[in-house]
Amino acid sequence: MTTEHDPFHIDAEISRAWTLSSSVYTSTEVYAAEKEKIFARTWQVVGHASQVASPGDYFTTDLVGEPLLLVRGVDSKLRGFYNVCRHRAGPPAAGCGSRKLFRCGYHGWTYGLDGSLIGATEIEGVEGFRAEDFALARVRTEEWFNFVFVNLDPEALPLRESLGELPQQAGKFPFGEMKLFERRTYDMKCNWKTYVDNYLEGYHLPSVHPGLNRELDYDAYVVEPYARHVRQFSPIRGAQSGDVTPRRYQQPREDLTTDYFWIFPNWMLNCYPDNVSLNIVLPLEAERSLAIFEWYVREEDLDSKAARDSVEFSDQIQIEDVAICETVQKNLHSRSYERGRYSVKQEKGVHAFHRMYAEVMKSGTA
Repeated sequence: MTTEHDPFHIDAEISRAWTLSSSVYTSTEVYAAEKEKIFARTWQVVGHASQVASPGDYFTTDLVGEPLLLVRGVDSKLRGFYNVCRHRAGPPAAGCGSRKLFRCGYHGWTYGLDGSLIGATEIEGVEGFRAEDFALARVRTEEWFNFVFVNLDPEALPLRESLGELPQQAGKFPFGEMKLFERRTYDMKCNWKTYVDNYLEGYHLPSVHPGLNRELDYDAYVVEPYARHVRQFSPIRGAQSGDVTPRRYQQPREDLTTDYFWIFPNWMLNCYPDNVSLNIVLPLEAERSLAIFEWYVREEDLDSKAARDSVEFSDQIQIEDVAICETVQKNLHSRSYERGRYSVKQEKGVHAFHRMYAEVMKSGTA
């Protein structure tokens, strides 16, 4: 197959490059391969440290079809397991809460907070049975920025190594002082990559987000690709003479900025002076995805009008994004479209994502 017809070929030079083929946004076969090559081999945000703050605290979740259990042990260490009993695949835990042990809801096998098998009911007479052979299967689990991460790949790089320069760049925002204010989900009729493409450029701000475009300095919008993430940065305008509608941030200051971080493959941090939002896009089907938004503010702002306004402002932006992404997804089926070209000035982030994506899909190594 020549590179011109290879749906995963993205030229390293953006001025020569063509975008990903439309087929990778619609194919069920590609979607199945992505789950194994990308989502089962990258660090994924599955929760927040506040959910497992004390020994015994736990929560359950699902990642690309794998049921997971996250728990804080008596030694205060956070551990992750497959939420699958080693007897006949029943559920050791459900929901969230605090426990001293886990009891499978199928046949009552019990497990400690460290995943060890404590009790196996009616197992007498089984030859060669050893409890240590039936502990819950471990999942690599780490914490950063108060988020809980898992990686299904036992050979993956440690989380901090995969984050590169991100911890230093995001460290200027006081996220450690912030509390969860609100969580919303958006079921979208588009491929997860369609949404990520849209996130990674400010090119569409004037057309799609007039409200956000008023707040940001479009002419000073900067996109910085890194090895496994992209930083988008813009000064916030502050109040301007002649304003009819009040701006969210009235006083222009040199440190008044917004930073948008996208981390390969599917999670984002939107950092404003007074709030941080986490955005995760999860693939559900080849042409359906779920966007999860969580807004965090300082504790003293939890009941404030400013916090409510931040959520409503972000919600309006998300509604606008969903609308354009769903339209693009439908148009990707048109016989008139196969691949596009990148704006050298405005789409460096999209090009960087496509390069990362193509590399992983061809090599199978995230």
